[in-house]
Amino acid sequence: MHTPPSDVRADRADRPDRADDVLALARLATKRGAVREMLGWLARRTGGSAVLVGETGRVLAGPGGEHDPAVARIAVGAAAEATVELHRRGAASAVLGGGEGPPVHLIALDTGPRTYLAVVGPDDPHCGTLLADAARTLALCWRLEQSERARRRIESAEEYSREAVLHLLMVGSVPAAQRIAGALRPALPAMVQMYVIECPQARRREIARRIDREAGGGAWIVPCPVRPNHVLALVPPEPGPGAAAVRGGPRGGPAPLDLLIVRLEPECRVGVSAAVPLRDTPTAYEQAIHALAVARNAPGRRAGFGGDVDVTVLAGPEGYVWASELLAPCLRYAPARRADPGPQELLGTLGSWLSFGGAASRHLKIHRNTLAARMRHLDELLGVEVSRSLAAQSAAWLALRLHTAPQAAAARAQAPPGHTATLDAVLGTPAAGAWARAQLRPLEQAGPTAGLETIRTWLRADARLPAAATALGISLPGARKRLTRAEEALGRSLLTAPSAKYELWLAMRALGSL
Repeated sequence: MHTPPSDVRADRADRPDRADDVLALARLATKRGAVREMLGWLARRTGGSAVLVGETGRVLAGPGGEHDPAVARIAVGAAAEATVELHRRGAASAVLGGGEGPPVHLIALDTGPRTYLAVVGPDDPHCGTLLADAARTLALCWRLEQSERARRRIESAEEYSREAVLHLLMVGSVPAAQRIAGALRPALPAMVQMYVIECPQARRREIARRIDREAGGGAWIVPCPVRPNHVLALVPPEPGPGAAAVRGGPRGGPAPLDLLIVRLEPECRVGVSAAVPLRDTPTAYEQAIHALAVARNAPGRRAGFGGDVDVTVLAGPEGYVWASELLAPCLRYAPARRADPGPQELLGTLGSWLSFGGAASRHLKIHRNTLAARMRHLDELLGVEVSRSLAAQSAAWLALRLHTAPQAAAARAQAPPGHTATLDAVLGTPAAGAWARAQLRPLEQAGPTAGLETIRTWLRADARLPAAATALGISLPGARKRLTRAEEALGRSLLTAPSAKYELWLAMRALGSL
């Protein structure tokens, strides 16, 4: 009988183990964190320490991740030194070290830039076949993980860029926003509607991507930087040819995007602004927030804005002069240090705080302590407690609106030299009275539980719900329920910023109700 040579017999004996190893690696490749799992398996299988190392000796991955303490120790020792030496030689694999230190088995992965699988001090000195098999699977998984990391970085960079465009629009830098949007696509339309979509925070990115697909790429969609459960969408008032079309709209035509969203995502609520010029994006956002307050309790879970937030009726020479005088200490302020915020930055902080309260720190990308310090500084500059008093907040809100109006500079120039004005003078005109009555009329018709007295008590309590509940002699949930009914009557947001509390305070002040 013919007897195979001893090396052939040994090879045949090794085959079942090798097949098992390849199968184990294939199974690990399907798991989450496949590279980490395979390196851990290799460490247990060989009795050594398994890591991926870059050509400069930097550890890229280990059984416990890139920052594993054990991996960090290996990185400064034999694996790092051996990898740099192998790369210098230009070889694909080798066993280096030994002597005083442990041997290091190295094999290059088929990736770019060059990455090496290093196993330090294995129990089996003849593990080359195992490492060669592992290197093929590891190379695939490593490329996949690197591609996924790159995809997330690109997605994050695009998200921040889109957020920057929205921020520029909100602070009035329309040309800069258009330049960035032109590079990212789609270009910003001249007329827009703002959609504010309220959705579960955990699904926000998924819902944003779905809305983008259904809108055919024609909407400018941004996860809200202030509200973690809001998605913002700027869309053209008229759907373009690429917009999503779902039968069920008027006369069987394309359904509006807000109807489409609530059909696809039952957990969503949608508020939609009126169509406004692109420069009025802040107004569109405010309108959409007011509409969302109505949508939360609407049967269809969506609502369009049907009110009026235009306060230019309170403008005129008196209004512009008064606004300029109120904000003058801030406009004349010269910071002591170059790094300190200047007048425009302080006014931006004031506007953001009036709109978002404490959440302005997320809007402005500053620490909450920085926001608090700026608000204390604004209190000192303006000579009123804007951070505490609703009366001061309402006056500052109106002053900012009038100061930034397009016709403000020309109106101030026409005012007689030395002319001064007061808030009562601004609110005392017949036009202001008509505006105030229009603001409060829905409350007069709403009945006692959501009417004028509830809102008046709430405003006298500086819009603080616990104090208002005490003054009304009802529970906190009862007070909240009354204000929710008032939101429905007004079609405006009261409990969620941006709130209509400033307009209501000004309207009641104009009519002498406060």
